[in-house]
Amino acid sequence: MIWQVNIIFVPAMLKEEMTIARFTTLYVLYGILLALVAWGLERLFVKQEILTDIFWISFIFLFTLTYIAYVVSYVGVKKTPQTGVFAMMGGVILKLLFALSFALIVIMKLSVNQLVFALNYFSLYFLFTLFEVMCLLRNLRHQNNK
Repeated sequence: MIWQVNIIFVPAMLKEEMTIARFTTLYVLYGILLALVAWGLERLFVKQEILTDIFWISFIFLFTLTYIAYVVSYVGVKKTPQTGVFAMMGGVILKLLFALSFALIVIMKLSVNQLVFALNYFSLYFLFTLFEVMCLLRNLRHQNNK
């Protein structure tokens, strides 16, 4: 007998179509969870530099940037399939460009530990992007079922 293992855990709330209101609620909860984990790690490892001085600025920047990219993609997907593809690609590319620009400016202009900043920043980038993509895929799955 072959056992299938579901590697990716999808919460029950993500089973339904993802509206802007539902995304906003889940995204804020996800952001709070990530912030609590970061705060807990900072308190747990007091002697080591786990977070840079501008971690929370980066957190807010990426949180806002991801939300804007999702809304742009959501509106595009709801219009037409062609518009949806361009909106999703545009949202992802613009998010990447703005995120890389922010990281470059911080690394060039501020005196922060560059390795710790890069690890903090791109960890946040990938975690926020993971949530955004999961929600967009949920919408596309519901669109295919119609």
